[in-house]
Amino acid sequence: MTQRLFLLRHGEVTSHRGDVPVTDEGLRTAVEVGHRLAGRAEGPIRVISGETRRTRDTAAAVARGAREAGATVLEDGVAFALRNPDLYLAGVRVDMVSSEEAFAVQIPGFTEADVAKVAFFAEWLTAPDRVGWWVRHPDPPGDDAAAVAARIRSFAASLADRADDTAVTVGVTHSPVLRACGLDVAGSDTGEPAWLAGLEAEIGADRSVTLRVLAEAP
Repeated sequence: MTQRLFLLRHGEVTSHRGDVPVTDEGLRTAVEVGHRLAGRAEGPIRVISGETRRTRDTAAAVARGAREAGATVLEDGVAFALRNPDLYLAGVRVDMVSSEEAFAVQIPGFTEADVAKVAFFAEWLTAPDRVGWWVRHPDPPGDDAAAVAARIRSFAASLADRADDTAVTVGVTHSPVLRACGLDVAGSDTGEPAWLAGLEAEIGADRSVTLRVLAEAP
């Protein structure tokens, strides 16, 4: 059975200063996407997400919309592969956030001044397009774009192992993951995806993965 994976950015948020919730408009858009995906699926839809509140809330709204449109939906919770890139600061895996304070609170005993002394993170916080800067960075302290794209391709390929009748999986993730995959597919940075836009993957029984970039939400 050919598997399809829709890998989508979470819904609209007002900032990235910590794990903030999706806006009401973002949730409404996610429900609408669920409605549309239900119309395209011939069987059950599996919905998964990254670990953050914004991805989990978006996934729940997509699932709700698909159910409202008559689809059978399996909410399978958090998929570890859909996490943001792994970056390390002072021996701790840190989330990509947008302030020294938000980095410092992730590391016991670390201060905002300590964060500012580390060149990569000081530059990250001043870059106009932080994610684009990471995508192009040759040696980040952790995952680079190629590593994230390889992770997602391996994850997508594993969907061929499923023996049930769930042929469509919706995974809600983050902009850095999608931009890393976009670079892998297009050969250049595709820029910030729209809310609920991202990638579509077709996975063959032989575990082959064909990715294409979605210009807008499905």
